[in-house]
Amino acid sequence: MPDTFNVDQVPFRFLTEDEKILLLSHVQYKAYQPLDIVLAAGQPSQGVFVIYQGRIAESECSTQPGEQLIQQQAAFMHYQAGEYFGSWSVFNGKAIHNFIAVEATVCHLIPTQTLLELIDSNSLFADYFQQSLTAKREIIAQHAPNQDMAEFMLARIADSTIREPLIVEEGTSIEDATRLMREHKADCLLAKKGNRYGMVTGTDLLDAVILQHRSLSTDVSQIASYRLITIHPDDYLFNALIIMTQQRIERVVVMDAKRTLVGVIELTDVLSQFSSHSHVIGLRVERAQTVEELREASFGLTDLIKALISTGVKTRFVMELLAALNSRILSKLFDLIVPQEMHPHVCLIVMGSEGRGEQIMKTDQDNGLIYRDGLDWPQMHKVMNTFSETLISFGFPPCPGNIMVSNPEWVNSTKQWAEKLTRWSQSFEGEATMNLAIASDSKPVAGNTALFKVARNTFFRRIQDNEIFFAHFAKAALRFDTPLTFFGRLKDSAGLDIKKAGVFPIVHGVRSIALESKVAETNTFKRLEQLVETGVLQKELADNLSEALSYFVQVRLQQQIERYSGDPTELDETPNEVNIKLLTALERQLLRDALSVVKDFKKYLVQRYHLTF
Repeated sequence: MPDTFNVDQVPFRFLTEDEKILLLSHVQYKAYQPLDIVLAAGQPSQGVFVIYQGRIAESECSTQPGEQLIQQQAAFMHYQAGEYFGSWSVFNGKAIHNFIAVEATVCHLIPTQTLLELIDSNSLFADYFQQSLTAKREIIAQHAPNQDMAEFMLARIADSTIREPLIVEEGTSIEDATRLMREHKADCLLAKKGNRYGMVTGTDLLDAVILQHRSLSTDVSQIASYRLITIHPDDYLFNALIIMTQQRIERVVVMDAKRTLVGVIELTDVLSQFSSHSHVIGLRVERAQTVEELREASFGLTDLIKALISTGVKTRFVMELLAALNSRILSKLFDLIVPQEMHPHVCLIVMGSEGRGEQIMKTDQDNGLIYRDGLDWPQMHKVMNTFSETLISFGFPPCPGNIMVSNPEWVNSTKQWAEKLTRWSQSFEGEATMNLAIASDSKPVAGNTALFKVARNTFFRRIQDNEIFFAHFAKAALRFDTPLTFFGRLKDSAGLDIKKAGVFPIVHGVRSIALESKVAETNTFKRLEQLVETGVLQKELADNLSEALSYFVQVRLQQQIERYSGDPTELDETPNEVNIKLLTALERQLLRDALSVVKDFKKYLVQRYHLTF
């Protein structure tokens, strides 16, 4: 047999040296001509076939091998060089589908007995063949390069530097507190008042004496802030960075489940383990005094994304951090453009992927404005036009559907917005459903957030327990085909629209269940977590949906970065296109697994809401 079997590819590289020797001593060389049957439905398992060159089609057992349609309609999955097939038949005892050579093909066959011996001796190898998409991705992640960054992403607060805070009792004067901070070289302290702790920083002390003209004998507990931002010791270190970015702070208090003080973690401690310049961008955003300065700060986002991805940071963490930074950019632009006196009377909302916190590269603007009923602001639409045009200059493309504050249709009073949401929910037309899907993922980012909450809560009450609405709303998740039925033809196509094929069915299906279950959270991953906690979804299903969505976003992002020219104002004309030819054999295999999750989820939605395709 030619020495061509690659034992360094996943999952064979998980084997020990002795196990690799065993594998190579039993693997068999197989050659097939076009339309040869490699494995027939009902045939006992021969083992796992690993393709060296050529292509294999998998089709339903009713398909006749000699039919020339095998390359077109009959096959629902194709396998190429570096990929394997037949593992399911090993565990089932026999094949349930036909596997037929589409062209001259060479395979290496790992006999059933050899495979079972390897599975029995190597649990990691066994897990890869037997476990879910979630387990496969976790196995690959744990054995991927860039482990230093990967380990940081999984690091817990409890494993990092938790500082023992300087604590003073109620009755301590500002003068004594200042002296203690100097002696301990601390820039903050916690003032204890009863069972509560309040934060006092050096800036707070300075403001109290200089700006508020307080006496040096003033009880320091009187100037403390008791609305502490806290984090649990078991939470991820990276989440601390996200919280600091969102809240514009440099330290968070660590408290356990019993609200017992553990300590304080500071930004410098986090950044010492995380070399990204994310917080530098955040500071540039906050310090921007003009639109031009804010634009320059926003241009650093794409380079930040590339740096994070290249060092192995998990896609979901990147999404959360970028969502926080994007929200701050929009909020700051709002502050610079909208007159200050109007801020209590209007609320800027973002929708779609931005509202869910799932946007990474700058994609279409999906935003709107809610204003107080009866507000008289003649310049409103002129200011909103300026806002949209400025975002375009920042590299945020205009929405093809014109869902932007520059469009009066998306600028509404609180009453109008609630009525519009209700009207869309009562219409079963495609445009109304899609508008409602986008709007139901909205979140406030600037202005008076109470205006948004009033309109949202009114809408939630109106759709409560409306089974007909939820059935029609959920049906949109079936709108686009899952391309497993024609996956083999993508090799010669321009590319796969990953949003239609994978992202949208998961996002909208989960969105429908979340609305029905009265989950106010908009982020798909957090919706899934809450649906598991409340017993609405099984954990295995939720985990697989989460992993599939994360993988779709990762694959899309990788190719977006490859297409990126370096000009932050240049728009990607095909942001959702994935070129299958650019994927490795392992990436194509994971893509098929993820699409299988989508296909099964659609069946779940059909059953749950009594739908028809």
